[in-house]
Amino acid sequence: MACVWMLAGATATGKTAAAQLLAERLGCAVLSADAMLVYRGMDIGTAKPSATERGAVPYFGVDLAAPDETFSTGRWLDDAARALARATDAPTGQPALIVVGGTGLYIKALTDGLDGEVADPAARARWQTLFEREGLDALRRALDARSPDALRTLADPSNPRRLIRALEHLDARGALPQQWHRENTPPPPLAVLRLPREQLHARIARRVDAMFKQGLVEEVRALRQAYPVWSATAAKAIGYAEVGAVLDGTLTLDEAVARISARTRQLAKRQETWFRHQSQAVWIDVEDSDPPARVAERILETWRRHGPTPVVSP
Repeated sequence: MACVWMLAGATATGKTAAAQLLAERLGCAVLSADAMLVYRGMDIGTAKPSATERGAVPYFGVDLAAPDETFSTGRWLDDAARALARATDAPTGQPALIVVGGTGLYIKALTDGLDGEVADPAARARWQTLFEREGLDALRRALDARSPDALRTLADPSNPRRLIRALEHLDARGALPQQWHRENTPPPPLAVLRLPREQLHARIARRVDAMFKQGLVEEVRALRQAYPVWSATAAKAIGYAEVGAVLDGTLTLDEAVARISARTRQLAKRQETWFRHQSQAVWIDVEDSDPPARVAERILETWRRHGPTPVVSP
């Protein structure tokens, strides 16, 4: 099983800058685990590191789709597989890949395997129809025919939803997620940056102001001209939805700024809640005044103390 350095945290906690410094110091590539950085051209509003900021560090998980494309966790895992293949262990035996981001679903998919997102709608409908027509035993027989040991690995073999997901995985990938074979294994430690709430909110407000000064309105206008119809996810992206409303005349600029800040604060709260309840978080408490180099040093100390994170090869 491959191992990586993993860094998580709510938006605006300084993950990207610290990861860049650590990648330069350790000779690592970076895999972004951020669901918005996958969109090409959506740069300012997602705080995507520029080519200049990235320097010579190879980045994965960014610029994978146009705003009008539907994007899935499975597609992100495909790029994660490329990152893992390229960033093989360094001669010292240490991981050569830093995974950084705040999208819990991506992190969970990498550490535990993709659960229920790989099948196409037609395949899911086929197994659902089989269940409705012939019942639970029909799903069990189908699963046993494809993987004789599969039923023993399921935590709840009487749950039709779990059986259908298992069949989806077998159809799409030929094997069940590896975490289904280690249900009792505790989740790996996850280094998570955390700022005091008031400081985080102040940083979010400064970031939103900076985005408008950097040309967020012009970026959204150009993207709307290039892509008249966006995917549902991209269209709802924080900052892009609000600026679109400004361009449509349904929000004032001040209203957009306030709404973007509020939605970003709500996102940060949801992310921290996820890390608290869905991961074995090792919290790294930092201050707004801490320079990125100091934050990076704290992260490195945490990594060395707890070790790298094992991941499921996509």
